[in-house]
Amino acid sequence: MNLYPKAYFKKLREIDFDFLKENGIKGIILDLDNTLINYYREFENGTEDWIRITKQQGIKLCIVSNSNKVEKVKMVAEKLQIPYFYFAKKPLKSGFLKAQKLMNIENKNIAVIGDQIFTDIIGANRCEMFSILVEPIEEKDIFITKIKRPIEKRIIRKFMSKKVRK
Repeated sequence: MNLYPKAYFKKLREIDFDFLKENGIKGIILDLDNTLINYYREFENGTEDWIRITKQQGIKLCIVSNSNKVEKVKMVAEKLQIPYFYFAKKPLKSGFLKAQKLMNIENKNIAVIGDQIFTDIIGANRCEMFSILVEPIEEKDIFITKIKRPIEKRIIRKFMSKKVRK
């Protein structure tokens, strides 16, 4: 099981379009919680602009969230005007594959952007999609995610040390 992302950025808005183009990305699957919005359902500065510009670049977008709160996911998706799948049960493949089918793009041309290794990155890697890890918007998380964060931080440190040595 590959725990490492293909790329790592501090913020979603730091992912530039030259990087996406260089990696053949034509579609992006986005996580919701702590990737697009914080615990209080607020967008981080620059997120809405990044989404708008990404769509203008011709890149298809879809939200795939583990949240079972359909109204929360729907509210964000409607505000950003992009399709969504909720209660996706990541890292299982089904949510990723539904988004792939909806976008009608080969898996190798889809990036998955999320803040969690054990859901977003593992799921993307299992589907042979381009996994991009971003730092969570803020520290506040739901209980189960709080438990996983210290383990993820160790994995990220190891990933970063290998990346530096290349």
